[in-house]
Amino acid sequence: MDKPNKKYDYLIVGAGIYGSVCAYELTKRGKSCLVIDKRNVVGGNCYTENVNNIHIHKYGAHIFHTNDKKIWDYINQFAEFKQYTHNVIVNYKGEMYTLPFNMWTFQQMWGVNTPEDAKQIIESQKFIGPITNLEEQAMSMVGKDIYEKLIKGYTEKQWGRPCNELPPSIIKRLPVRFTWDSNYFNDKYTGIPIGGYTQIFEKMLSECDVTLNVDYFDDKEFYDSISEKIIYTGPIDKFFNYQFGKLEYKSLRWETKHINVDNFQGSPVINYTDAEVPYTRILEHKWFDHHNQKGTIISYEYPTNYNGSNEPYYPIRDNKNTLVYQKYYDLSTKLDKHIFGGRLGTYVYYDMHQVISQALTMIKKEDYL
Repeated sequence: MDKPNKKYDYLIVGAGIYGSVCAYELTKRGKSCLVIDKRNVVGGNCYTENVNNIHIHKYGAHIFHTNDKKIWDYINQFAEFKQYTHNVIVNYKGEMYTLPFNMWTFQQMWGVNTPEDAKQIIESQKFIGPITNLEEQAMSMVGKDIYEKLIKGYTEKQWGRPCNELPPSIIKRLPVRFTWDSNYFNDKYTGIPIGGYTQIFEKMLSECDVTLNVDYFDDKEFYDSISEKIIYTGPIDKFFNYQFGKLEYKSLRWETKHINVDNFQGSPVINYTDAEVPYTRILEHKWFDHHNQKGTIISYEYPTNYNGSNEPYYPIRDNKNTLVYQKYYDLSTKLDKHIFGGRLGTYVYYDMHQVISQALTMIKKEDYL
């Protein structure tokens, strides 16, 4: 592959959300940008592949949601979005429940019909005392029955650790409602782009140079030399050659199958919460678009440990890893040419709208330099 033979104002390492928004905004401002990515596609984990007019969420389900109208208007520049309500179904040993936890869940679990009855049962089962781990946090929110059936097995599969060894912060944002509202996201704006996510990144990157199948670290010195500044969206610990140790992540493995039925499960996402089932979710991709194509495509989601060669998905932001990250962050602030951003560059699990906001904030800061 031929190397670039010119200088750029910015090298952007990673063609995911953060890198693509930065490239688009900087190009608009007349800056020259080179975007490189080790994958052979743009879009990072939001990449969707069109197979038989079904848009496959290759790296997991992505539903765009935000309460920020500016962010909603921003993303709608690049694609038309259709309204999408995310209703998650849970399978526990053949028993079916709805998420997030709401009156439908409580009715399915205990046969109750009023918020007061549901609250009384939860209150009688609640963990009471100082909260030190995820198990205690979950039981303080929803009681023992829901914790044991709908949280424990799923969470321990997902993180590869017992719930009583996980930080309580992981479960805190899970909604609990005493209404008959099973919409997972209560944001004002929620949708999925008609035609998939990949088109968004192709439009964002259309005016800058893009080189795929390139690992920045294979020729870091060269790429640094041809750019005035570097926006880096990869793992921050790798950038600093793991000098303070490796940050921990959970990864995912996908098994995708084409099935000769028109409707496999009737839902885009079904979670499997019992520990005996090895996967955490099954996605049926056609229902993200609500198209009624012949045949269907499903993906089984298997949590795996991050080993350095697979994809790092979820930062394990416990106390130990937070202290290690802080050391890397302190090093990053001493660099003049490099800007660190995105989920891996800042070791934070962000939703899509948060990454866009982070990128736009950084660009605004660059404008004033």
